[in-house]
Amino acid sequence: MWHGKMYRDLFSSSLRVLHNINSTAEKGAVATALSVTRTFTSLEQADARERNRSVTSFYNQPAIDAAADKPAVRLSPTTLLYSGKSPDGNHILRSAQYLHKELPVRVAHRIVAFRGLPFIVGCNPTILQVHELYIRAFHLTSEFPPIRDFEDEQKYSQMVRGLLDDHKDVVTMLAEGFKESRRHIKDEQLVRRFLDNTLTSRLALRMLAEHHLALKIERPHHVGIINTQMSLRKVVDNWVDFSQKLSESKYGYFPNVKLKGHVNATFPYIQVPLDYILPELLKNAMRATMEANLDNPNNVPDISLTIANNDNDFIIRISDRGGGIPHPDVHKVFQYHYTTSGRVDDDRVSRGIFGEMMNSDQQGPGGGPMHGFGFGLPTADAYAKFLGGSLEIQSMQGIGSDTYLRLRHIDGKFESFRI
Repeated sequence: MWHGKMYRDLFSSSLRVLHNINSTAEKGAVATALSVTRTFTSLEQADARERNRSVTSFYNQPAIDAAADKPAVRLSPTTLLYSGKSPDGNHILRSAQYLHKELPVRVAHRIVAFRGLPFIVGCNPTILQVHELYIRAFHLTSEFPPIRDFEDEQKYSQMVRGLLDDHKDVVTMLAEGFKESRRHIKDEQLVRRFLDNTLTSRLALRMLAEHHLALKIERPHHVGIINTQMSLRKVVDNWVDFSQKLSESKYGYFPNVKLKGHVNATFPYIQVPLDYILPELLKNAMRATMEANLDNPNNVPDISLTIANNDNDFIIRISDRGGGIPHPDVHKVFQYHYTTSGRVDDDRVSRGIFGEMMNSDQQGPGGGPMHGFGFGLPTADAYAKFLGGSLEIQSMQGIGSDTYLRLRHIDGKFESFRI
C-alpha cells in the first residue's frame, strides 16, 4: 500500500528536478513525473476515503437510520427448537433469509446506541474501534444480495463466519475502552443501560448466527445450537475443570468442587450463555477461596455446587468459604468496573510466587489476567436477566458467599425469553 510519506518524497524529488533542468526534453520528462505524482496523490486520497468510510458514516448514514427505525423480529427458543428440519434442506435456506433481513436491523440498533454515548466516551479509540466494527458489519449484511438458492446461502454463511470472528473480542474491547474513559463518565445509568443492551444484543446476534451455522451440522440430540438433552452436570464439570486449571496456573493450587442436588437432570437448553456465566462465577469463587486461605493453600475449603431442577426453571448455587464480601460493597458487585481484585494486602499475592503467577503472561487455559476488569459479574447478570432468569449473591462476611443462578426452561411449558 502507498503511504503519505512516499507520495510527499516523490513530489519533492520532482520539484527538485524541475528546478535544475533547462532543456525542453527534460521539462517534458518532469511533466510526466509530476503527472504520475498527481496520480499517486489521487490514489492516496482514495485510500483515505476508503479507510474513513466508516468514520464519515459515524453520524450521517441514511441506510443505518432507516434500518434502525425497524423493530427486531425476535424468536423464542421454542420456535427454534420445534421449527423442524426439511429433507430438502429448505429450513437452512429459510434461516439464512431470516438472518439476511434481521441482522442489519439489529446491528443498526447498536450503531444508534453508540451515537448516543457522551461524545468524549464515544471518541475513545477502543470504543470507536468497536463502533466501526458494527458499521462495517452493517454495510456487509445490508449490501449482501438476496438469498435465493443454496449457492447464495453458502456465500452468506461464509460472511457470517467472518463477522463472528471479527467480533469475538468485542466484550474485552468494551471493557478496556470504558475503563480508559471512566473519569469522563458522568451518567452511570446511561452507560449501564448501554452496556447491558449492547452485551445482551451481541449475545442474541451470536446465538442466531451460530444457530444458523449449526443447522448445517448433524449432531446427536441437537437442533442447531439447542441441545435437546443437555446434561447440566457435564457442562458444570467442564467449567470446573477449566477454572481449577486456571487457579492452579495462577496460585499453584485449586479448591475442590463438590457437586450435589439434581446432578443427573437433562433438558433442552442453549449452552452458549452458560459457557460465559459459569466460568465467571467459578473463577470468582476460586479466587476468593484461595486468597482467603493463603496460610494453608494446599488445604483450602471445598466449594459446594448444588443443582436444582423443576418444571419451571433450574438453579445453580455456588457456595464458597472465601471470606464473603464486605457489607459496604455488596451492592457494588454488579456495577461495571467494580472489582475486588487487588484488595488482598499480602505480599504473597501482590509479589512473591503468587504475584509472579498473577502478573506474568500465562500459557494455560485462560491466558492473561484471572480477574481485574470488573466486567465479569455485571455481564453475567445482564445475560441471566436476558435469559429470563436472575443472578443473586448472598454474602456472609467473615465466612463466604452463596451465588444463585436461576434460568428458565425453554421447552415451551412456560413463557421463556426471546432471542
